[in-house]
Amino acid sequence: MQFRDLIAARRSTRAFASRPVEEEKLQSVLEAANRAPSAGNLQAYEIYVVRSSKLRSELARAALEQFFLAQAPVVLIFCASPKRSAPRYGRRGEQLYALQDATIACTFAMLAVFDAGLATVWIGAFDDATVSRAAGLPPGLIPVAMLPVGYAAEKPGPTPRRDLKDLAHEIG
Repeated sequence: MQFRDLIAARRSTRAFASRPVEEEKLQSVLEAANRAPSAGNLQAYEIYVVRSSKLRSELARAALEQFFLAQAPVVLIFCASPKRSAPRYGRRGEQLYALQDATIACTFAMLAVFDAGLATVWIGAFDDATVSRAAGLPPGLIPVAMLPVGYAAEKPGPTPRRDLKDLAHEIG
């Protein structure tokens, strides 16, 4: 699939089939995340792979009771690692670049999920402390986003987008 077609066809899926995700597809998604650009190539993020149904249920509760998250056979937790960025970039690296690194990696993973014939949706609404505690994240990591990964049990239609003339502004 051409990249332009991939981004046009991608949808946010909130219903997942019970079918397991093949290991090679999951590895392909993780490799795509690993290829994402990052500030100073520091890759100031960590990715946690969750397969346990018990933990997926805890994460769904932490995500403001978005229980569809627990339906997916795999959940990826993307965390910013400010301490990886801070030595080179100081406060800006700590507060911004690590967050950007994690979100770019998550975006690459999201597109790779769709390219692999799987489905996902970006989960950003959750209680950080509850996610950190449930997943046993090391101190200093900041959960930024979660991606439930699996086979779609629904086929969402396209969503409206802003017109480019309202979104893109030429200056200078």
